[in-house]
Amino acid sequence: MTTKKRIVIVGAGFAGLFATRTLAKHNVDITLIDRNNFHTFTPLLYQVATCALDPATIAYPVRTIFRDNENVHFLMGEVVEMNTAEKLVQVKTNGTIRPVAYDYLLLATGSVTNYFGQKTIEQNSYGLKDLDESVQLRHHILKLFEKAAWVEDGALRDALTTLVVVGGGPTGLETAGALYELYNYVLKLEYKSHYPRLRARVILLEATDRLLSPYPERLQRAAEKQLADFGVEVMLNAAVADVKPDRVTLKDGRIIPTHTLIWAAGVKASPLAEMLKVPLQRAGRLPVLSTLQVDGKAGVYAAGDMVYLEDEKGQPYPMLIPVAKQQGVLAAKNILREIRNEALESFHYDDKGIMATIGRSRAVAWLFYRVQLTGFLAWLGWLFLHLIMLIGFRNQVSAMINWVWNYMTYDRSVRIILDKSEAPIVEKPKAETEPTENIKLLA
Repeated sequence: MTTKKRIVIVGAGFAGLFATRTLAKHNVDITLIDRNNFHTFTPLLYQVATCALDPATIAYPVRTIFRDNENVHFLMGEVVEMNTAEKLVQVKTNGTIRPVAYDYLLLATGSVTNYFGQKTIEQNSYGLKDLDESVQLRHHILKLFEKAAWVEDGALRDALTTLVVVGGGPTGLETAGALYELYNYVLKLEYKSHYPRLRARVILLEATDRLLSPYPERLQRAAEKQLADFGVEVMLNAAVADVKPDRVTLKDGRIIPTHTLIWAAGVKASPLAEMLKVPLQRAGRLPVLSTLQVDGKAGVYAAGDMVYLEDEKGQPYPMLIPVAKQQGVLAAKNILREIRNEALESFHYDDKGIMATIGRSRAVAWLFYRVQLTGFLAWLGWLFLHLIMLIGFRNQVSAMINWVWNYMTYDRSVRIILDKSEAPIVEKPKAETEPTENIKLLA
């Protein structure tokens, strides 16, 4: 009787999920480990934060996904130690440490927000990398508007309703556009007794001289114009120097009074890569061979955002979901090939293009790096792609119903505040306490 090979996969993101799906069809024993008991469709986190979708719409239980696969076992916990010599991982689960042995290990723990070592930004901003952060941001925005409606101090009221997004990539654009939609189509009507004194301001900051840097110049200009037409203030060459609870200070000395900074300016690899004790590449990414094996670590593979692998042009593959999915599938197939003593295959990315949505009927798309679309057609393409990528038919139907409802009624129904904690609010923006030389207050 042949003993099944034990395969441990760490991370139930896109790379880990598609690797598990591939392996589940074969005669192997799989243990899937993740800190959460659900898979999150991360591209739509900003829609949870801006009240467009319920959190359950973009999350799906891992056990439900694999309940028909008897060879897949799920362990909710966090890997705290890896011993590649003994082929053992230590997992903290329910307050105890549980050893899990493996024959093959696949690391797919994704990425985390990169604050580039700036502690004040990390402490005084909101990220959009997981479901908890999105729900916290949603509560924060709604509570600030409730407070602003009854504040007499005009400067404080304006600061409470000024929302700053940092990062000119797709996440930054999508978040800025969705925030302005939330105000312009929903909150503006519900706070109409306080209008026009209660007015939202959405500012998008980008440290370079252009948005969407990988895109063609035509699409970059189209994205900036669509944002401006929408009402979002775009500030280029605007690098953040410091963040306080009540203001953002730019490197050129300008100050923006605000109580909301959303950081979408970069990501780095999951810290789990450090446990392997191998030299890491920039952004903490784990270098792998073209076969997705970790060099010098027998039986260890890695895939997804945490991986550093260069393409034929010598450029690292981008930290994108299609890359993660394709790497997860190849890593799984190469593990099976290694079990059968077959030659392993190298990774080649099948790139179908990139796209970003800006808001209602506004988007840009670069399909197959030949076709450039803007506006309504690009937006429809974005909706279709994200709908079919959602895990679970229930989630697909729920998202479609919400999007149709939002489009027809201009409404956002997910606006219940469950967090009753009081956010510390400084009573006045403190711009006047700063040295006034070379400083301009953006009020």
